[in-house]
Amino acid sequence: MKYIRIFLKSLTLLVLILAGYILIILAIDYYKTDYLKLNNYPDSIKNSYVINNVNIVPMTKDTILEHKSIFIKEGLIKKIAEADSLYIDGYDIINGNNMFLSPGLIDMHIHLWDRYELGLYLANGITAVRNLWGYPMHLRIKKDIENKNILGPMFFTSSPKLTSSDDSGDDKVQIKTADEAKKLVIEYKKRGFNFIKIYAGLNKELFKAITEQAKVSNIKIVSHPNRNMPYLKQFNSQVVSMEHMEEIVQEGLNFNLDTTKVKPIIQKFVATKTSFSPTLIGYYKIYELLEQNGNGLNPDFLKYINPLIQITDSKVQYNRWKSEKTLNPSITEAIYKQHQFHLYLLKQMQKNGVNIICGTDAGIGITAPGYSLHEELNLYKEAGLSNYETLKTATINPSKTQKEFKNMGTVEEGKIANLLLTKTNPLKDIETLKFPEFVMVKGHRINQNTLSLFINKAINRNGLVTTAIRYAEYLFVEK
Repeated sequence: MKYIRIFLKSLTLLVLILAGYILIILAIDYYKTDYLKLNNYPDSIKNSYVINNVNIVPMTKDTILEHKSIFIKEGLIKKIAEADSLYIDGYDIINGNNMFLSPGLIDMHIHLWDRYELGLYLANGITAVRNLWGYPMHLRIKKDIENKNILGPMFFTSSPKLTSSDDSGDDKVQIKTADEAKKLVIEYKKRGFNFIKIYAGLNKELFKAITEQAKVSNIKIVSHPNRNMPYLKQFNSQVVSMEHMEEIVQEGLNFNLDTTKVKPIIQKFVATKTSFSPTLIGYYKIYELLEQNGNGLNPDFLKYINPLIQITDSKVQYNRWKSEKTLNPSITEAIYKQHQFHLYLLKQMQKNGVNIICGTDAGIGITAPGYSLHEELNLYKEAGLSNYETLKTATINPSKTQKEFKNMGTVEEGKIANLLLTKTNPLKDIETLKFPEFVMVKGHRINQNTLSLFINKAINRNGLVTTAIRYAEYLFVEK
């Protein structure tokens, strides 16, 4: 008994030491991301202004409303009028200097790993994001943003990824029965996740259970298409969007790049009014890796990626495709050919009225938070979309997808004041969106100096252990 008591005391001490270490690490991380606190920026605390002498990019149609004034009160656009016509006592006036005011950008497919990334999204003009792999950390971030404790884009998160029990991987929640699936939908809604994420290994029985319960629970679903059902059978009234262009090729076309076979898929999207998030940049980055001929990952984007993801995904992706190229020298050409097919298919979807929403898959090891959205938009232009059509995918189109985004995406009276001010007209030069004069989230203005600070804080940051701890929390809570 004596040795048992000694062992238990030693084990208890070890647990206490480990718990103390974890708390210290998390406290240090909170301290290091203290720069995101709204109270640090007196100019950003206000959310009511008059912006005078500005040209508005409304995104309700392909036009510019010249020489306007806009009154923002408590984060909402209250009045749009002719320049110099709004005189409202008690409100600061921002001189627009004849620049261009656009809706804030929206990234509809991200994977957030730490709080530093919030600043990167803001610095790139992104004022709302849809996180598509949720766990406890994301609920805390969502609450802190909603309570105005920290600056960040408006944050909406899915549940953990739901799949069947035979789909391996610790990143997913494996479900065995329909009853279990229904209970999880109810639980995730209660805990505050905005929508349900379903994943690649889901079978027909579980798909039916989740979609039925989601309807009862009044919660929508975002779908990573699965391997166990025909692609056209995965559309459902609760599924607001389907993700990933490469999944259309793999699951919908069985890797057959046949332009004659895409029509039924496009028709299904249109008939069901299901939005589509192409996430083209992730696949294109594979082509870039293959083209580098062993020169390593691009440090210009790697420095923005979470340090744990650099180790567990960035390097893994690089080594994987380097090995593939060694074994199959024609792989580069094959990847590029499929990328070109992606561009063709995107244009066909746009021409036929599919609601395309910009998503980047930012957070995987080859797509940088914030910056990838501008790369994604450039691929839409390469596909043949006009600047206006391209910009719609990151503004007004998300507002047609689900209720969380309904009151944003355009510059209109009554809409949320998520805005960007740029020197030039983005409908003529979409690159100008990379360099906002200021970003406004729910009326809180964030100036260039603050945006630059956010970038510098995130570059080559520490946080490997902190991210690992939070991922361990996800495994403990969700698995």
